[in-house]
Amino acid sequence: MIDFADPCFVFGLNLDSKGGASDFESDNPDSSWLHIDYSGPSAASFLGSQGLPERIVNSLVQPDTRPRTVISKAGTLVFIRGINLNPGENPEDMVSLRMWIEGNRLITVRQRPMLSLQDIRSELRSDEGPTSIPDLVVTIISKIADRISDYVDNIEEQLVGLETSVQLHHEKDSRTRISAIRREIAGVRRYLAPQRDALDALYSHSITSMPEGYAYRLREQMDRMIRYLEDLDLIRERTLVLQEEWMNISMEQQNSRMYALSIVALIFLPITFVTGIFGMNVAGVPGTENPNAFIVVTGFMFVTSVSVIAFLKIKRWF
Repeated sequence: MIDFADPCFVFGLNLDSKGGASDFESDNPDSSWLHIDYSGPSAASFLGSQGLPERIVNSLVQPDTRPRTVISKAGTLVFIRGINLNPGENPEDMVSLRMWIEGNRLITVRQRPMLSLQDIRSELRSDEGPTSIPDLVVTIISKIADRISDYVDNIEEQLVGLETSVQLHHEKDSRTRISAIRREIAGVRRYLAPQRDALDALYSHSITSMPEGYAYRLREQMDRMIRYLEDLDLIRERTLVLQEEWMNISMEQQNSRMYALSIVALIFLPITFVTGIFGMNVAGVPGTENPNAFIVVTGFMFVTSVSVIAFLKIKRWF
């Protein structure tokens, strides 16, 4: 029996094989889907009451897991991760979903809400959902892959905007945004790489354990996961190139400013030398008694400056 008042119980549905579902009934032999929140203290005992082996229960309530597939005689244990789209959360902090798959029953376990599961539940309520447990498993994986696809597309759009910003405006905060994208990609890729292997193992098992056609659908989802992983790798490489370009533009701007200062210093260097000599407060400085000395020295400095500028122009230094 199921205690529907238990805090760890999220919802339970009986699939009607026509795309719809009704509230869970323990005595209903139809395909059933139980969704559990493992963060509650009673989660382990609740799962144990459903006839699951202790080792399976311990795996389902582990606080931290990596994507993998474990196949046993009693059923199949699947750990996957989905993009965290909960309000106030970081997408790279991916939500863990654990699935225990039996012949006519699916038990899903999570800690944080997953929008993909909520979508499937709504579809079942509208008689537009999966018709069987294998169909439900493939649909869950497909919905999670859809969210990952949206995330990858969003990251790519951000990167395109950053590339335009760096090339046209070179905004100061571009480097910070590039680093943030790289950290985000690293966090997501950490789980997508093993998730590809987990789906590969599930696909290999589904060839003999699921009805014809579902293995092909799983293969499609695995190929999607591989493609998204490759897209993230490409985006990561593009961020490296963009970061190098940002640094090159910064160095070019800095060199331009230093070059301009060097030109100015070179122009005024002879003038500074002359004013330094005639500015000495010692006896014997020539022209101190000559009323035309100031005009002569000023003219000399002007001619010297023009000569230096002409020399730099001839040498094409600016």
